Amino acid sequence: MQLAMTGDKILALDELESVYFDRGIYFGDGVYEVVRSYNGKIFALEEHLSRFADSLSAISITGIDIGQIRSRIYRAFDAAGISNAKIYFHITRGSALRDHIWNDNPEPNFFMTITELANFTNEKKHGIAVSIFPDWRWKKCDIKSLNLLPNVLARNDAAKKGCSEVVFVDEAGLITEGAGSSFLAIVDQTLRTAPLSANILPSITRKFAIKAAKNIGLQIAEKSLTTQQAAHANELFIAVTTKDIIPVVKFDGNLIGNGKPGKYTKLLIEQFRSFIL
Repeated sequence: MQLAMTGDKILALDELESVYFDRGIYFGDGVYEVVRSYNGKIFALEEHLSRFADSLSAISITGIDIGQIRSRIYRAFDAAGISNAKIYFHITRGSALRDHIWNDNPEPNFFMTITELANFTNEKKHGIAVSIFPDWRWKKCDIKSLNLLPNVLARNDAAKKGCSEVVFVDEAGLITEGAGSSFLAIVDQTLRTAPLSANILPSITRKFAIKAAKNIGLQIAEKSLTTQQAAHANELFIAVTTKDIIPVVKFDGNLIGNGKPGKYTKLLIEQFRSFIL
């Protein structure tokens, strides 16, 4: 008899709910997106959906109607009635008996949550501290996959150190990105950030941050930084969907500038607001 056990309950395998067979649970076999709204309006949804479609294609999940996903998002968002919302959604390859090979072509599973965003005004005003952590992630971080265990371990390490975010450092000693954000520096009058590659997520907020930087007259250099260069930068900040631009005032224990958000970062925060009005 084939059986399963959940908690202390034993039951026949064919009595188990399909959610227990989700390949996202077994293998992280799926992709996700996070979108937010400002004052009742979803921001940059088309950019996020385009990236979502790219991620689906990259891991060969087919037959997904992006128009239907868009419709579901708006329907759920309207039903939630949350002005400033975090909209999380994912698609996994589907539910089937555990096997690395997906011969059965299961129907993909869709899941979404809409929750209220916290207020990050204090972080914008005073800045945050970040720590560093070895980049243990897989080699295709340009795919927004559900494989986030290295990010979880890194973020919890940062939390124990009193830091709000963690920055990954690769084997060459170069900063890639944050565990849940893009990492950017201002050196003199140049915005520096790692170039997009297989190990860097094509962040939507990063894209808007670069646009904001150009609008205020900064030069752009997509060039990786060492930890030492970051520690001696004029200003640092992270860019993330749920918070947009957040100043970094302490990097791996080192004060950045005078330990307060820098003038260019403040200008970038103001410029970003113009995109959401």
